[in-house]
Amino acid sequence: MFPDWDASMARQAAQLTRFVPAGARVLDCACGIGTQAIGLGMRGYSVVGADLSPVAAHRAGVEASARGVSLPVVAADMRSLPFASGSFDVVVSLDNALPHLLTPDDVLAALREMRRVLRPGGRLVLSTRDYDALRVDRPVSTPPSVGPGRVVWFQLWHWDGDQYELEMFQLHEADSWRVVVGKARYWAITRDELTDLAERAGFGPARWFLSAFYQPLMVAPNG
Repeated sequence: MFPDWDASMARQAAQLTRFVPAGARVLDCACGIGTQAIGLGMRGYSVVGADLSPVAAHRAGVEASARGVSLPVVAADMRSLPFASGSFDVVVSLDNALPHLLTPDDVLAALREMRRVLRPGGRLVLSTRDYDALRVDRPVSTPPSVGPGRVVWFQLWHWDGDQYELEMFQLHEADSWRVVVGKARYWAITRDELTDLAERAGFGPARWFLSAFYQPLMVAPNG
């Protein structure tokens, strides 16, 4: 999705240093293939990655190793994290990961687990799409983009109340065009809804930063 992935890793890590104190031990909860975890690791942070997908978690470890970054990774559900309480200074959950959970109960369970693995005084840093605007506009597609190797991608969004099913189309040029389609469902959770659930999970007052990262960013203290 990023035309220059390494440049994106570096740029996003630089933006996150405003919210991740120097020397912090960080859990990237839903790390995917490692965009933020590797970037933070390259800036000297001690980072552990976790993702529901064993395939994504494995690739994150491989990509980190290829760049000389130590990144322990585990396959884990964010609602049941395999770490001792108080293990981390900062938990990050970025790239719109949390809205894969479709009910308030599931989001609350994940937030409580993130808080459990944070030390007292630790911090949650979380990003989602700008659902306050998207719930109003209810887009049905994204413009096509062209990446390296003439890969074209675009999305179709199918709305159902406050949720939507996303279809990601990737067109790969070979002897003829090959189409790959992926699907995912999301809860278009608003900032007020997420703030309320974070407070119910035991976090302190949350602050939102709308232009500090490529998605709206919520920062909440542990307690």
